[in-house]
Amino acid sequence: MTETFAERLHQTRLGLGRRIVEHIRRGTSDLALAAMRNDVSVYIDPVRHAAERQVLFRETPVVACLSNEIKEPGQFRTFDETGVPIVVVRGRDGEARAFLNVCLHRGARLVRDTEGKANLFTCWFHGWSYAVDGKLAAVPEAERFTDSDGASALTQSGHLIAVPAAERYGLVFVQATPGSTMDIDAHLGDFGPQLELLELGKAERVKDGVLPVASNWKYALDTYGEGYHFAALHKQTLAPYFRNDITVYDSFGPHHRVLFVSRDMESWADRPEAQWGVDDALGGIHYIFPNTILFAGSVSPGKRYYTTFRHFPGETPGKTKTYKTIYAPGGVKNDEHRKEVEDAWDATAHVVRTEDYVVSAEGYRNLVALPAGSSVVYGRQELSLQNVHRALAAAIGMPLPPVAVANAPLREAAE
Repeated sequence: MTETFAERLHQTRLGLGRRIVEHIRRGTSDLALAAMRNDVSVYIDPVRHAAERQVLFRETPVVACLSNEIKEPGQFRTFDETGVPIVVVRGRDGEARAFLNVCLHRGARLVRDTEGKANLFTCWFHGWSYAVDGKLAAVPEAERFTDSDGASALTQSGHLIAVPAAERYGLVFVQATPGSTMDIDAHLGDFGPQLELLELGKAERVKDGVLPVASNWKYALDTYGEGYHFAALHKQTLAPYFRNDITVYDSFGPHHRVLFVSRDMESWADRPEAQWGVDDALGGIHYIFPNTILFAGSVSPGKRYYTTFRHFPGETPGKTKTYKTIYAPGGVKNDEHRKEVEDAWDATAHVVRTEDYVVSAEGYRNLVALPAGSSVVYGRQELSLQNVHRALAAAIGMPLPPVAVANAPLREAAE
């Protein structure tokens, strides 16, 4: 008999719940085989930073938005986060497409609103108009655009410049290099079925904003990969609700899922499986390579939201912008529910701004001041950081410095 989606979802959550309970009973965690040292240059080297901006953010698929944010034909969002001006739009055929947000006449910015719905995109400079499929639709005084032989010069300016776009599992991905090819299924690999379980296509955006930090984008990203810092950094905010000593970790190529164990789950160890409530309790961190954190849960126990943290590097290694958006799974039920989700955005942003990103900025300044050859260390419980840094280095073709390579190979293990 074929397993239904609901059965697959429940069995996945139950399997994760069993691993959590086993760790609680044994006092163990998913761990790397060994600690890993990493040279501080991976955070501060401008050459590496430039390679990351080019390869990871212009030649690799990155999440632009959720499908429901461009749900209807003509609905669009601009996407400038990679440094390339892009507009993402739902076509009349239902396909998600992306184009350089550049008018072909004189290079002016074509779509100036952040989001909206349109039948045509009309440039405010001279009034050239384009259909949502990118085709040139109207040109004022078109008869005056002729070559020396009298032929129309518009035949070579007939379509906005496309960039690869694809839609999977309720997510819209863009690759910010015109003429490149994108195989989104190969990129997601085995992680795709895990993302499918989240049913992101039913999520409704409620609130978004930007969290800037004077730190390297990878240093900021690191804080989302481990719960080891909860007890020290988040004494009043997260530590009362989550344990810092248990990690449930699964890697899917360069992507991963990390679950942190809540205090409420401790009671599961003394109760039968039917009373665990895994379908209501389990979510966790889903990392979509190279830069997106999708958090299914809340800083408040018993609440479930989807929050994306999309990290984009600035022009220098010490500048990062995190684009944070919160969604209501299954949609907003009423005004009270909307207010609840908005408050959850505020609560999480407060933790990030006043704790995680304060230490990220301070830490980055310290790394810049250290002598050449200095290193940081990731513990065995910080195995997601170990995998992420290896994957990022491999993707840009710049191996990690010898201090990292000299460590024992990473293997996931339970101890």
